[in-house]
Amino acid sequence: MKVFITGATGFIGKQVVNLLSNTDHELFCLVRKSSQRKIPGSKWINIIEGDLGNKNSIIQGMRGCDWVINLAGLYSYWEPDNQLFRKINVNGTRNVMEAALETRVSKVIHVSTVMIYGKQTDNLITEESKPGKRFTRYTQSKFEGDEIVWEMYKNKGLPIVVIYPSAVLGAGDPQVSGRYISDLIHRRLPITAFDKSVHSWVHVNDVAKAVVRAAEKPGNIGEKYFVSNQRLSMREFNLLVSEISGVPLPKLEMPEFLAFPTAYFLTGISRVTKKRPLWGISVEQIRILKVGSRVDGTKAERDLGIFYMPIEEAIKEAIEADKG
Repeated sequence: MKVFITGATGFIGKQVVNLLSNTDHELFCLVRKSSQRKIPGSKWINIIEGDLGNKNSIIQGMRGCDWVINLAGLYSYWEPDNQLFRKINVNGTRNVMEAALETRVSKVIHVSTVMIYGKQTDNLITEESKPGKRFTRYTQSKFEGDEIVWEMYKNKGLPIVVIYPSAVLGAGDPQVSGRYISDLIHRRLPITAFDKSVHSWVHVNDVAKAVVRAAEKPGNIGEKYFVSNQRLSMREFNLLVSEISGVPLPKLEMPEFLAFPTAYFLTGISRVTKKRPLWGISVEQIRILKVGSRVDGTKAERDLGIFYMPIEEAIKEAIEADKG
């Protein structure tokens, strides 16, 4: 198959490209000019110069392809320009899906996030759950992108399958979870927060396998797959990082009544400096940290044949990569 991929230079994208490059599929990777060096071209990997904002470049690169894998997106809980969330996660998603309809591909794999389901009253979030209240610009923009995807599926016949990962871990993560582990092991965090909050985690390799197997699986158009393995409190997660790295944890937990005032203060400073809030403590990061997520990933395990890797392995790989 000829496979058109967005987000190929990203954390999950690199793993997907690595898996597919060992198959007979031919890859066409949409890459911005500044990022082309991150994916060397080869017999089976073709570099298509373009970006999500240039619909014509997407259409030209997608022509003749059988499948589309849409991994591109902005994952962040603070940006100096808040318009980027809509530009990438909403408008960019629309451009990719409209291009897929125009070029008549046979399947589109769209990678979203379980975080669009927000806070749930149910014990576990499953594929049958309804999206709840969302607390960040990131999750709201991903939710709006999803609405576009499902509207096109229902009304225009978009051949879509959507993957919903929980918090993704592994080597080389430049985003929220990777920075958090790095800050812990380099003792840049003087304090932890919301230690009792429970979050769901998954190894990046398992997400990549789910993407590839969902693409290769026949007869699954219109399906959702939640990809998630272990549920751990932040205290349990922090202890794993400490045990694996040998670095002691901060001795103090920030009281909840201080967490949000601190986050508002540090986010306010960032509006002026245009730099990421100190210790990553933005208002939206604290909201997500407090709410957490309890996700059931058994459908993907059952239907896609995934055997989830222990989350300890993902943490170990992240620590080893960080230490160089």
